[in-house]
Amino acid sequence: MRSFAFAVAYWSLSIVYTLAAVGAALLPGRAATGWIIRRYVKRMVQAMRVLAGIHVRYRGEDRLPAGAFILAAKHQSWGDGFTIYDRFQDLAFVTGDHLEKFPLMATVLRKLGAIVVNNCGGREAREALQSRAADAHRDGRRILIYPEGNLAKVGEKFRYRSGVWHMYRDFDMPVVPVATNLGLFWPQEDFRKTPGTATLEFLEPIPTGLPKDEFLARLEAAVEGRTAELVAEATGRPVAAAVQVPTPDEAARAARPAAG
Repeated sequence: MRSFAFAVAYWSLSIVYTLAAVGAALLPGRAATGWIIRRYVKRMVQAMRVLAGIHVRYRGEDRLPAGAFILAAKHQSWGDGFTIYDRFQDLAFVTGDHLEKFPLMATVLRKLGAIVVNNCGGREAREALQSRAADAHRDGRRILIYPEGNLAKVGEKFRYRSGVWHMYRDFDMPVVPVATNLGLFWPQEDFRKTPGTATLEFLEPIPTGLPKDEFLARLEAAVEGRTAELVAEATGRPVAAAVQVPTPDEAARAARPAAG
């Protein structure tokens, strides 16, 4: 019943606030659209707590640096974006172009200044990430990116992509790794929700100036290591390292020759 009640609230809130945001997008500037989306996010986090029974505990906010920075987060749940966005006043975020397939979402994303890139990656995606992230950086906004580029199951991880390093290098901004265990309570895009207290933790910022390989290794170790600890903390099981699996695109490409 909790999952059903939350699903009703999820779609009702999404429809109402998306329509309101589209109307606000007709106004000059980003302020009106941003205000509506922040209200939407707050209502969603409230619905997670009241209807689904998922409480979110935040740790490490005292570690956040002053000024602009990049948040590089673990992505286990469709709820991740809501829980992070709720903590910031004006957050730019990197998202796949799959969201533009939802009616009216493309209009809202453009108005918010979201950084929309092709889910399949490649040179075009890198160029889009670079130019749109530069716009957000110029405005002094904090930027959220999911380095794996996909929703991972609890206990699994994908290859960390280099887009976050390019922003880190080009904009000379610190990167804050973000760990979470929300996937235990709202797995990926699942209908089923499990009541409990999820944790989202902001980790020690990675200072600027590191070479690519060192930066990516440090980021992955921080995010995956602490995420495994948070999962163990919530489940009472021993800490277990995540297993790397192919991304959906990689798996599809690998399957094509076999199918032929």
